[in-house]
Amino acid sequence: MKLSITFFATAISLLISTSSLRAEKQWVYFGTAGGDAKGIYVSSFDSESGELSEAKLATEANRPGFLAIHPNHQYLYAIAGAIPGHEAKETGGLSAYTINAKTGELTLINQQPSGGRGPCHVSLDHGGRVALVANYSGGSTSSIGINSDGSLKKPTSFFQHEGSSINEKRQKGPHAHSANPGPNDKFAFVADLGLDKVMIYKLDPATAKMEKHGAGIVPPGSGPRHFAFHPNGKWAYTNGEMLMTVTGFNFDPDKGTLTPFQTIGTVPEGIDFTGLSTAEVQVHKSGKFLYVSNRGHDTIAVYTIDPKNGELTFVERENIQGETPRNFGIDNTGKFLLAAGQKSHTIAVFKINQKTGELDFTGNKIKVPTPICVKFLDKK
Repeated sequence: MKLSITFFATAISLLISTSSLRAEKQWVYFGTAGGDAKGIYVSSFDSESGELSEAKLATEANRPGFLAIHPNHQYLYAIAGAIPGHEAKETGGLSAYTINAKTGELTLINQQPSGGRGPCHVSLDHGGRVALVANYSGGSTSSIGINSDGSLKKPTSFFQHEGSSINEKRQKGPHAHSANPGPNDKFAFVADLGLDKVMIYKLDPATAKMEKHGAGIVPPGSGPRHFAFHPNGKWAYTNGEMLMTVTGFNFDPDKGTLTPFQTIGTVPEGIDFTGLSTAEVQVHKSGKFLYVSNRGHDTIAVYTIDPKNGELTFVERENIQGETPRNFGIDNTGKFLLAAGQKSHTIAVFKINQKTGELDFTGNKIKVPTPICVKFLDKK
């Protein structure tokens, strides 16, 4: 009996151990922006050791810059410069793919037009029923329903933004730069660089419809680009691409309003930031830290988040070991950050200090052509 108990205890221990190891393994998908890139690339990442495998082509695609993974982990969505039957000058597109869980490879399901020129960002609601798309060149946003088999329906809602702001070169008209759902999926938020506003829409995931609601305002000339909610759903942040800033908002989930409470710089005070721009903003899964990437300065700015009011306190700026950090990703365990150098064609792995948020380069770096998006998926 003792032998039997010991045997079963060992077996259970091995199963738990194996399960834990599997949980540490992730696929990492990289969206790309032309040049020598042929499409979407994928690597295998071990969040226990921080090892990142060499990238391989997951599928050929036309400028699949930004990506989104379905909550059920079976499908991936990517913006496209153009799709068959639609001229690139008139509209871009959105592509749906099935994910091969064993190999990481992608297979095209279908495509739909994005509704406007120059799509640059896609995200999904938390239930995976609707895709939200921002069209930069056209200054518009659209919502596209998702079928149960992962395929895309025809666009449901389309909104053309209107207006301008104070920078005559960059803000003569609207430039929608990201589209994200709120924590309760009742609202969608579209950061528009040309308007210095985060446009707010009511969202119905069941019908994939949106309707105008309001806007959050940032300092003139900021150029809001990307947008991220804190895990508690009370605070949200947008990075000002042009003024090298990040602005924090209080969010009222009932009224669907954004009220700014802080704007802080992402590069050292007093420097000439001509030719510099921020690109990505993300909140750590713990809610303790916030990260913003600085293109030209080639760093990621790190901040702690006050748990009482959401205010940011600067910690450090870490060089990305490459050029032009247009994007980065925090792995699903929250232990590592992968920084994408668009011009250096690199992905560098940094370990995250869980107490301070500081980044420590692991020495692990791989080549990926023009990477501009990093998305993680747990392996089964």
